[in-house]
Amino acid sequence: MANKKVNYSETMGTNVVREIDPELLKSAKKVQRHKDFTVLTVVFSVICIVYVLPVLAVLINAFKKNTYVKTDTFALPFNTADKPDMWAGFSNFVTAMTFGNYPFFQSVLNSVIITLASTLLIIICTSMAAWYIARVNSIACKVVYYLCVFSMVVPFQMVMYTLSKTADTLKLNTPWTIPIVYLGFGAGLAVFMFVGFVKSIPIEIEEAAAIDGCGPVRTFFTVVFPMLRPTMISVGILEIMWIWNDYLLPYLVLDINKYRTIPIHIQYLKGSYGTVDLGASMAVILLSIIPVIVFYLICQKYIIKGVAAGAVKG
Repeated sequence: MANKKVNYSETMGTNVVREIDPELLKSAKKVQRHKDFTVLTVVFSVICIVYVLPVLAVLINAFKKNTYVKTDTFALPFNTADKPDMWAGFSNFVTAMTFGNYPFFQSVLNSVIITLASTLLIIICTSMAAWYIARVNSIACKVVYYLCVFSMVVPFQMVMYTLSKTADTLKLNTPWTIPIVYLGFGAGLAVFMFVGFVKSIPIEIEEAAAIDGCGPVRTFFTVVFPMLRPTMISVGILEIMWIWNDYLLPYLVLDINKYRTIPIHIQYLKGSYGTVDLGASMAVILLSIIPVIVFYLICQKYIIKGVAAGAVKG
């Protein structure tokens, strides 16, 4: 069978019979796929380099003295004959963590509290809402679902002034209450992903739990909630990365004289007359992005798995 040849006839004025070896045809297709793969690899490698360059610039400049950050931005931070004092070592990190009258570790603590509390609140509340929307499937539930989807495309700038006033009125301007505000902004994507996954769960499992005497709350937390783990992890990762790096919402809502997150702390890393120590700024930026990068690299496979589970199965 391997040496068998296939006859194809084409009519172009006269009848011509061509013999094509299947192995040769298979080899040609393999070569073409390899070429396509090579082209895509080159294209995506270039895109990756473009995205990595800002992070690389931060890494390089975090170990330079302030003067050379401005004049030799992309030069490696090593001392040379003409620039014997470029290397700043870890002095930038010490300056960043001790500069000003607001401690850096307090900013880190505020960011951790806000990020974890907001993510936990979003996961619990939106998963319950998504389960109800998917199972009841009434007109009111559909309206709520489409409103959640619509909220994903509403720019934050449209509501930020009203939101700031509302947060001050309702006393939501502390690290312990701002998670309620984040719940409103993070609910759209979370509900969308959870609803898609809940639809893939057989309803017979919940009916069996009801026959065994479980009420709605117990059915959700003992039966449904553990099954939402793939999407739960994906939502948690996406929300953590967003909230940890968010600058505008805490800046508008929190009292920055009392509570600062890491992005706000970086913004106020200034000296007299508004002078900025760029070396120290790069050092504290590096400190803030390292946990997120490590966290994302460890958990990136769960993002793809959770999104696929919510979109394809739904």
